[in-house]
Amino acid sequence: MWLLICSSRTVNMLDEILSIRFAMVIVGSSIVAGELSIQKLPIFLISELRFLIASAILVPIWLLYEGRPSLKIKDALLLLLQALCGVFLFNIFMLTGLKSTSAIDAGIISSTAPAAVCLLAFFLFGERLTLHRFAAILLAVTGASVLQLTGFSAGNETDGHLLGNVFILAAVICEALFVSLGKLVSARVSPLGISTVVSIYGAIMFFRFSLQEFKKVSLPVITFETYGIILYYGIIVTVVAFLLLYQGLTKISAGTAGVLSAITPVSTAILSILILGEKLTFLHVIGISLVFAAIFFASIPVKKVVSEVK
Repeated sequence: MWLLICSSRTVNMLDEILSIRFAMVIVGSSIVAGELSIQKLPIFLISELRFLIASAILVPIWLLYEGRPSLKIKDALLLLLQALCGVFLFNIFMLTGLKSTSAIDAGIISSTAPAAVCLLAFFLFGERLTLHRFAAILLAVTGASVLQLTGFSAGNETDGHLLGNVFILAAVICEALFVSLGKLVSARVSPLGISTVVSIYGAIMFFRFSLQEFKKVSLPVITFETYGIILYYGIIVTVVAFLLLYQGLTKISAGTAGVLSAITPVSTAILSILILGEKLTFLHVIGISLVFAAIFFASIPVKKVVSEVK
């Protein structure tokens, strides 16, 4: 019986880790989608359409499965703060940064997120910085640093490029706050509830600014490809990724989730090469390998549990 219980818990933990990995792969793809979308539409309008679509999908599902919503004031305020950091400011910083830097570099810089999340987890939740987690953080940050050298080797480090990278780094800090605050509220609010409320907050925050931009947009110029990207943003990047992330955070610590976010730059690098035609260099290969090594170290606790059950 004890072995069955341990086996069940191990499988559930592996499932939660897979959920977060898939969520981070989608986050990586959102950077490529952002690079494509800002060529056609202004930043606030893109974000407003994204969260309107997500809210239109999530609200009916939330009401259907969980009935009349009931949130404590404390949780509502935490979700508001989470939306401000991880939805409003994150999207502004990320999309603004993508105007000056490449998608692959943006993805690379985002691999500093593990260090930021783990540090926040240490201060907010008292999570220990174990040896394997410290090694994972070190490898992830080193991978980001190595990959950032590709910009210097390609001669891309102009003032505009550096400023774009600063905006991306600001987005990473907002992402770290987003994950940490999500862990804080996940014990009391369901993944579906968090995803829905955060999406509604996002739609409200971007509404006023998007109206001003909407007046300047010529709708006939918008292609089916652009509409497709917006739908991808709303359905996959917001609805699916949010649900996967919060499902994972119900069982996995914020620090582990942060280390697993190192897969984001790998996803961005691969999609940037396949979709945007950006070049893969030897430094990219080294950096990506370091990121995979970081993910391996982050998974050690789970591997250890599996071996003990056997």
